[in-house]
Amino acid sequence: MASGEEDGTVEEKENNNKKKTKSTLATIWLTSYNIVMTVGWLVLALAMIRFYVQKGSHRGLYRSIARTLKFFQTFALVEVGHCAIGIVKTSVIVTGVQVCSRLFMVWFITNGIRQVQNEESVILFLVVWTVTEITRYSYYTFSLLNHLPYFIKWARYNLFIILYPLGVVGELFTIYAALPFVRRSGLYSMRLPNKYNVSFDYYYCLIIVMLSYIPLFPQLYFHMLRQRRKVLHGEVIVEKDD
Repeated sequence: MASGEEDGTVEEKENNNKKKTKSTLATIWLTSYNIVMTVGWLVLALAMIRFYVQKGSHRGLYRSIARTLKFFQTFALVEVGHCAIGIVKTSVIVTGVQVCSRLFMVWFITNGIRQVQNEESVILFLVVWTVTEITRYSYYTFSLLNHLPYFIKWARYNLFIILYPLGVVGELFTIYAALPFVRRSGLYSMRLPNKYNVSFDYYYCLIIVMLSYIPLFPQLYFHMLRQRRKVLHGEVIVEKDD
């Protein structure tokens, strides 16, 4: 019996050491990732400020930062993987919806439809995204380093109350501005007859995307409000099973 207990103790210690090693590696990776993303969005913020100061106009601003924006926003797909493998305790669905909606705006709206790139609504959501991401990634970075300044914590769970709706407004107005160009050009659409025997109209797809904000925005917004109550006021949030 003594030998069996000792073997069990050794095995338990080995498992604990493996868990600690995995946890340490995960923390190092997440800290590095969040530092890189914080710096990336700070670079975007400085580039936008510099452009506006030099030009005195927002026209051409999107094209000047497009490459950096596309890189860092696309790199955020890694966060879905973080949730999927469990190193971040956040819903894969919530994270996936947020990341994919951003990618859609970047790649299939502003990048794909040049006519909307100088719209004021594009600048609106870019400014909102930038402030939000600098705050969010710096919050995660300092949290992982166990040294979180209160003003960053406060900003993370208060600024979104105004920024989130403003960002949605900017995104919706940008999609709306794209509709006439998509309708005239038939961009990304497939007409019958074709060899695939499939019909797809990007114009109506965009309308469906706009309508999808009606059910999705409140869910994500109230999710953040619940997180705010939990973090800032210590309320215990009971999540209902679907």
